[in-house]
Amino acid sequence: MKQDQKALGRESWRVFFAGVGGQGTLLASRVLGEAALLVGVHVVVSEIHGMAQRGGVVESAVLLGKIESPTISDGEADVLLGFEPLETLRAVRKCNEESLVISNTSPLVPFTIASSSSSNYPDIEEMMSMVARRVGRLITLDALELARNAGSELTANMVLLGALLRHGDLPFDRQAIERVLTMKTKKSFLEMNLKAFELGFQQQ
Repeated sequence: MKQDQKALGRESWRVFFAGVGGQGTLLASRVLGEAALLVGVHVVVSEIHGMAQRGGVVESAVLLGKIESPTISDGEADVLLGFEPLETLRAVRKCNEESLVISNTSPLVPFTIASSSSSNYPDIEEMMSMVARRVGRLITLDALELARNAGSELTANMVLLGALLRHGDLPFDRQAIERVLTMKTKKSFLEMNLKAFELGFQQQ
């Protein structure tokens, strides 16, 4: 099952994950990393998270293939996977004019905005337009709604992972992710996670 990376036309992939605590951002990055290991692709996974238990910013990076640094500096991301629209906009600094951005459009309003009478959550369409102007390609999807269709809002991370495997041009196919989910997911949640992954994978 080992992949020929050179045959894919490139030797490294930098995927940046951005979300907030409770969205399963770190789990998604770990599943991607384990899928890489499964097919023999060198991988480094790093995590940066602050007040995750309070809905704070959570960022992680998955670097695949021939890499020299374990981090993704500004402008270096090949793919940005945004779990929350405002966090997608915040993290677009990691992208360049050729980057692919896949973003959830369902907001998780930060506590500081939800509790303030003077602050409003930014317009999502406007934010996505700002992102689109700075990157090569933007794909948006309502991951929360698709997760509900799969059976639980908690599977939104698997929806986004499915979209990543569909569009990310990664050095392995969806079967690697499905094998990791089958090995690591509790039996009672497996079918729901696989369905969520499939719904994400179907997104154009």
